[in-house]
Amino acid sequence: MSKKQMWFDVEENETIDDCLTRMKELGYMPVGRKEEPIFHIVNGEPTVLRQKIQFKGLKVEE
Repeated sequence: MSKKQMWFDVEENETIDDCLTRMKELGYMPVGRKEEPIFHIVNGEPTVLRQKIQFKGLKVEE
């Protein structure tokens, strides 16, 4: 039995469309999105490295 809700990360090597396609292939539709910055330290100062993007997927009932 699979989960009704699941979070999907947009991986570093894929686009948002790639992630949404992956979700659809697994039988989920996006119902939420969240982003948070990933920081690293450069010369003692925090600098944004990239954005972490996640989609909340809801299992599509057939």
